[in-house]
Amino acid sequence: MDFSYTEEQGALRQLARRLFGGRFTDEYRKLFAREGRPYDTTLWAALAEAGILGTAVDSAQGGSGLGLTELSLVLEEQGRTLAAVPLLATLVMGALPLGKFGSDRQRALLAPVVAGQMLLTAALQEEGGTDPLVPAVLARRVTGGWRLSGVKTCVPYAQEAQVVLVSARTESDGARLFVLERQAPGVRVEPQSSTSGEPQGRLSLSDVLLGHQDLLGADPAAATAALPWMLERARVALAALQLGIVDEALRRAAAYVSEREQFGRPLGTFQAVQHRLADAYIDAEALRSVYLRAVWALDRGVPANAEALAASWWAAQAGHRVTHAVQHVHGGLGADVEYPVHAFFLHAKQVEIALGGATPALAAIGRELARGNVRAFT
Repeated sequence: MDFSYTEEQGALRQLARRLFGGRFTDEYRKLFAREGRPYDTTLWAALAEAGILGTAVDSAQGGSGLGLTELSLVLEEQGRTLAAVPLLATLVMGALPLGKFGSDRQRALLAPVVAGQMLLTAALQEEGGTDPLVPAVLARRVTGGWRLSGVKTCVPYAQEAQVVLVSARTESDGARLFVLERQAPGVRVEPQSSTSGEPQGRLSLSDVLLGHQDLLGADPAAATAALPWMLERARVALAALQLGIVDEALRRAAAYVSEREQFGRPLGTFQAVQHRLADAYIDAEALRSVYLRAVWALDRGVPANAEALAASWWAAQAGHRVTHAVQHVHGGLGADVEYPVHAFFLHAKQVEIALGGATPALAAIGRELARGNVRAFT
């Protein structure tokens, strides 16, 4: 397999890097956090104008028709700056499944997304739940459609998104995804605080009535496949975001220990510091390797649930180990909540625990191995 990027993909990365880096400097990030805004609307509009919000949206809805590979490149660059925009929630957890499984009516939501006029999100996590494939929220069949009841937690941009994709278990057909308007009767959203400062919400569903047309997937096979399909791509996208975070954190650590002196020598000349950062570099490269394998497979239609889970596990492990090492070599500065590397630690921690975290991912990998679902790629 070839992981090298095309000239067009490289140009997309550079465009994203320029837009993110030109806006989200360390100074601006601090100012933005103090203002308490949910996301940077100016940057969001710039991403729309540059066509980045349509990266993985079909041309029929105004997008460029690219894939997960290109979208992941954009997420890597977001991770390097910690830019406060709902890319993963809107494009990965919203637009991708709508584009793949949505009806004509549902796909019509994508044009305003590409234009920067609509936010999407997904409600997948629940209190006490570690496997998003087994939701507790219940969808009951009723005349003309469905009734949804239950609670979702840690829904990204829950108060800002106009449309939410909600996972729910049915009484006889397994887990399904439903397309829900946030302001529908019976829906209540309460704000929640997150580790990184990303706005999240607790979504309560009280006998919410949805029509048959609000189920994602035109036939039973598509409806069954929608949730696993989304989760595989969400895991890989989180790994892409985490890779950008740890790459930038490690770059900053290398610069710091090259300049900071102790006992008349740069910190980077001490063997213990070198070993700590060498281990962090190995973790970052391991994450890069498994993430690239997973995104390569998914963009080519190769079954890759185990690969997506491996990317998720490494995103959790590498994010934890690298950002702790970076804080450690910064000494007291690393624990200062106003110092930039602390923000990278907080964002990495949130990615680490997303969709259940490392332990459930590792258990799921074991199940895939036991079932013989892991194959060699060539």
